[in-house]
Formats: sequence, structure tokens, C-alpha cells
Amino acid sequence: MKAKTTATLVLFFGLVAVCFAQSSQMGTWKLNEAKSKLAANAPVKNNTVVYEMAGDNVKVTVDGTRDGKPMHSEWTGKFDGKDYPVTGDPAADARSYKQIDENTLELSIKKDGKVTTTGRIVTSADGKTRTVTTNGTDAQGKKIESVAVYDKQT
Repeated sequence: MKAKTTATLVLFFGLVAVCFAQSSQMGTWKLNEAKSKLAANAPVKNNTVVYEMAGDNVKVTVDGTRDGKPMHSEWTGKFDGKDYPVTGDPAADARSYKQIDENTLELSIKKDGKVTTTGRIVTSADGKTRTVTTNGTDAQGKKIESVAVYDKQT
């Protein structure tokens, strides 16, 4: 009986890991500017975002622009709501993602321990698009609200 229970648990956790790896967020996403409503004063435009597994973590790689200059940032962590370090973004040193359901993540970006941006990332039911709604402040303290729509690449 004990061996059967152990085998069942191993199978269960293996399936959970496979499901996590196949999260609707995973893949390469390109910004669809025509469908997006980016704030005029938003300093950042993320053109391409890649979500991929890195062991038992998720790696998020962002290529875009900050204040009109090329920017490449990377984050590796879990979708557990805890802060993990960000590299390559001068306006952020930590980011957290929290899995709400299969298609929804909450996002928080911090600099020096202070939250600068919060957001919600929702992948469509068919997995072909994702909408990132963010709220934050710019360098002058003005509010920024943006909706960025991304198309999944094949």
C-alpha cells in the first residue's frame, strides 16, 4: 500500500510540474502596438517578452526600450508572489509574479524596496494573446496606466 501511495504522489507531482511548464504564459510574445494603449509618458516599451522554464524556475527575458534606448532585462524566479532580482533594468531591482489562475498573473516591480509598478497579465483562453495592464509612476511622480497587448509567436 505504501509503495502505491508513493507512486501516486510521484505521478501527481510530476503532472503538476508538467502543467506548470506548459503554463499559458510560456513562450515568446511580441507587442501588438495597434491593439495596445500605451501611456504617452511611459518610459518603457517591451517589444518582445519570453517566458521559459529554467530548471524549476521561470525565466522572463524582456527586450524593448527605456527612454528610447534599447533595454534587455532578465528575471528568474517562481510565480509565488515573492521578490526575485531583475538584471538589466536601471529602474527596477526586483520583480514578483503571483499565479492567480491558469491564465492570470499579478505583477509587482520594485526599486530599492519600493513598489513602482503593479499589474495584471491575462492570457486569452485560446492562448494566442496576452494583455498586460500596468499602473505605476514615472520619474516625475506622474501616474502611468498602460494596456499592452501581445501576440504569441509560433
